[in-house]
Amino acid sequence: MTDAPRIEGLLRELAPQVLGVLVRRHGQFDVCEDAVQEALLGAAQQWPEEGVPDNPKGWLITAASRRWIEQYRSDVARRQREDKVVALTPPPADPVPAQDDTLTILALCCHESLTTASQIALTLRAVGGLTTAEISRAFLVPEATVAQRISRAKQKIKGTKFRAPKDLTAVLHVLYLIFTEGSTASSGDDLVRVDLTAEAIRLTRQLHKRRPDDGELAGLLALMLLTDARRPARTDPHGALIPLAEQDREKWDTTAIAEGTELIKNALQTAQIGPYQLQAAIAAVHADAKTADDTDWHEILGLYELLTVTAPGPMVSLNRIVAVAMVHGPQQALDELSTLDLDHHRVHAVKAHLLDLRGDHDAAREEYEKAAKRTLSVPEQRYLRSRSRRPR
Repeated sequence: MTDAPRIEGLLRELAPQVLGVLVRRHGQFDVCEDAVQEALLGAAQQWPEEGVPDNPKGWLITAASRRWIEQYRSDVARRQREDKVVALTPPPADPVPAQDDTLTILALCCHESLTTASQIALTLRAVGGLTTAEISRAFLVPEATVAQRISRAKQKIKGTKFRAPKDLTAVLHVLYLIFTEGSTASSGDDLVRVDLTAEAIRLTRQLHKRRPDDGELAGLLALMLLTDARRPARTDPHGALIPLAEQDREKWDTTAIAEGTELIKNALQTAQIGPYQLQAAIAAVHADAKTADDTDWHEILGLYELLTVTAPGPMVSLNRIVAVAMVHGPQQALDELSTLDLDHHRVHAVKAHLLDLRGDHDAAREEYEKAAKRTLSVPEQRYLRSRSRRPR
């Protein structure tokens, strides 16, 4: 019997390539995507028992094309257009075009007409090869809701021109959102959802191979690798959250850190600086510190100052305030925090941390409790409540 995890990885890698072939040939993204999903399902059932074919991509293209033809004939019959059915000729067996349309498919899934939630769901389904059930489990959303989002998204982009994108902004944003949701889940019992982080890294790595000179793409991949490298140390054996300053850095993935550091170093030297590169540079500074006390907070603050200019936003400002506290002290950071217009549980968590640094532990306890009540993440709730009860 063939190795099932290897087959699953192969199918996810081939899914967007096969979809690209069908959409380029036939158009009708919605029909093509359904056909590809059925071909993937067939492969997942047959290949573990019968073995992976010599030409797996060709096998999938043929299977998906046959399903597309069946659907087309069914539609034509309903409309009583038998002449088109007669004229339709099935494609030759095992057609494997040299062109890889993965990036084009990604751009379609991240089309500006779609909501962010729909972009993410459609990307994970059409490009990531995840089933609707897998997506619903990852985001703790009912399967029917995910299916509805995907269906509406496919209808909305129906007729959109099939062409390679010049601007990757939307694509990178969606990949970043998938990774961040997996890295620190916004709700549920688990802090990290490895299925999402792994999928985001895989897709971003694929794009980087196609556009190695794109500085922001390299920066995003570096950011993911450097962040994910800390995953083994972020929770204890019971799943409880361990903050960065208290993590066992011996558990960090040095291979991922080395790759991420090299990526961001090259990107900063050769490309125009962008937000993902700056975030990756900050992660690299943290990764370079042997202990929490060795962290170069002056450099981190400088990078956040640049990030505030290139990509201003409340969460960037909040992270910068933490760096301000480490460089200039908690009082200056608290003064700046009081002017921040952001309704988020992390505001209370940061305020609690700053109050603790200042020695105002009773006020800190209150803020930790407020933060715990506002987050939907169970590990974060437990951590914040444990901080509020910690003896000073």
